[in-house]
Parts: sequence; structure tokens; C-alpha cells
Amino acid sequence: MIGSEEQLSLLRLCALPRADWHLLAREAQRPGGLARLMAGELSERTSERALATAAAIRATRDEPAPEMARVETELGEIPDDAGIRLTTVLDDDYPSNLRTIYNLPPFLFYIGTLDPSDARSVAVVGTRHASSEGLRQASELATELAKRNVTVLSGMARGIDTAAHRAAMAADGRTVAVMGTGILQRYPKENAELADEIVQHGALVSQFWPTAPPQQYNFPRRNVVTSGMGQGTVVIEATSTSGAKMQARLALEHGKRVFLLNDLVASQPWAQKYVERGAIEVHSIDDIVDLLRSPEAVDSLSDSRRQLILDLA
Repeated sequence: MIGSEEQLSLLRLCALPRADWHLLAREAQRPGGLARLMAGELSERTSERALATAAAIRATRDEPAPEMARVETELGEIPDDAGIRLTTVLDDDYPSNLRTIYNLPPFLFYIGTLDPSDARSVAVVGTRHASSEGLRQASELATELAKRNVTVLSGMARGIDTAAHRAAMAADGRTVAVMGTGILQRYPKENAELADEIVQHGALVSQFWPTAPPQQYNFPRRNVVTSGMGQGTVVIEATSTSGAKMQARLALEHGKRVFLLNDLVASQPWAQKYVERGAIEVHSIDDIVDLLRSPEAVDSLSDSRRQLILDLA
């Protein structure tokens, strides 16, 4: 079974029905955070979610909650030869960019490799129902990013996501797929072969329990991680109701760069409003690459964030 005892303890807390995962992730990074969490002691005390999380944990003092057994059940479903690994906010290999957001996941399951160079990464997203022009733009952009050693993030969905992943790999670059299901699932099923290819050029990552099926509420949560893992998000083609527009909003909330292709800005009122809010209209690849930090700079920012958490403890 994968997982150190510390990792398993954190996962067991995540299995509690009323535990807030983002709160657990923030608290676990504080000095002695995991031990304090196990005792039901939180630095964040006043919010409704904090009160509910603390109460749920304290209720397990005398006897573990039955729900905690989910961890062993889920991990027991992972075949020994599946190549699946686990990282948590307690670990050094947890993605640096992801540590800088307020709603970070406490853990990620992944297949493939998480490389420090992935800190220099950009999410390329857009509609599942892409036009031929949108697919061409996604492919060209992902190709240019890969050639400049920028890791391409996307969600392995039909349309723009698929085009971005494939182009990055064809350019011999790295790409990471952020899944809307558990790591043992493949969605959509027609991209099962694509998933296997991505593992050879980067990683599949999931913030969900390994057996989690595709469910509607998973995909907005997937957008949070796709935004969080990158330095910015590029939207190729998206309507006002698209999940890609949601990710652009999340990226702005995360303090990340939001890049909108000039064709999108010209055609979509929502994109024009986002430019007014600070999104960047993209005319060439340089509009993106010139604004990216080095992996070392990202690590420094991530360390500063962790130090702030320590100072506030």
C-alpha cells in the first residue's frame, strides 16, 4: 500500500464527512500542523467550516470514525504495478505553484513524474466543442510553449485540451493532465490512450479518491487545481458558460496571469470584461512567455508563502 504514516493520517482526516479539505491543507503546513490537526486543534477557529472540521476530528478521539476506513479501502484498489504515487502538502515534491493558492488540495495522486521544471508551466484550456480554428490555435500555442520549455497543463477533455496535450508531446515537451476523476479512472474513455501517452511525457494528476467516477461537481474543482498548478491560464476558445471561463475567473482570484487570445477578446463580451479586470490579450507567444517566472523564482515564492503560514501560527 502506498503512503507514509503521516500521509495516511492526513488522508484519514480528509475522509471525515464534515472536514474541509482546503482548511486541512492549510493547517497541515503549520508547525506541528498534522499533530495539532489529529487533536482537533486548528489555528483557524472562527469560521463555520473550521468549527465543523474541528468538531468532526474531536469526535474521533476515543474511536476512529468508520469513514476513516475509506483510506485503506481506496488504496487497496490500486494495483501494485499501476505506478501510482501520492504527494501531500507535507511533502517536498508537492507542486510549488499549487502551494501559493488559498484553496489548495491536501493531496494529489499521480502517475508519471512531477518535475521541478513544471513550476514554469501554463494551462491551455478551452471548449470541448472546438472549431477547427480553435484546435489549430491550441496546437500552435502548445507547440511554441513546449519548444520554450514551458510545461503545458490541461484537463484531458475533448477539444482544446486534447489538442494542447498532443501538440506539447509532439514537440517533445512536458505536459500534465489534471483529471476530473480518480487516478484509476479514464475520462473521457476515448482519451484512455492519450492518458497513457501523457504519462510518458509528464504526468496524470488527481486530487480525488482513486476510484472517484466522473461527476459534475468534480470538474469545477479540477479547474481550481489546473489554475493552481500553473503560473497562468491561456483561454483559446470559450463561451460565457464554459468551464474555461470559470478557470479564467479562478486564475484571477488566485493572483495568476490570465491570457486571452485576441480572437476571443474580439468575439466574446466576457473576455473583454476580463481584460478590464487585468487579463492579458495575447497576440503572440511572447506575450505569454515574457511574463513567466523561472522555476527557482516560483520556489522562492512558494517558500515565502510557507514561511508566512509559519509566522501566522
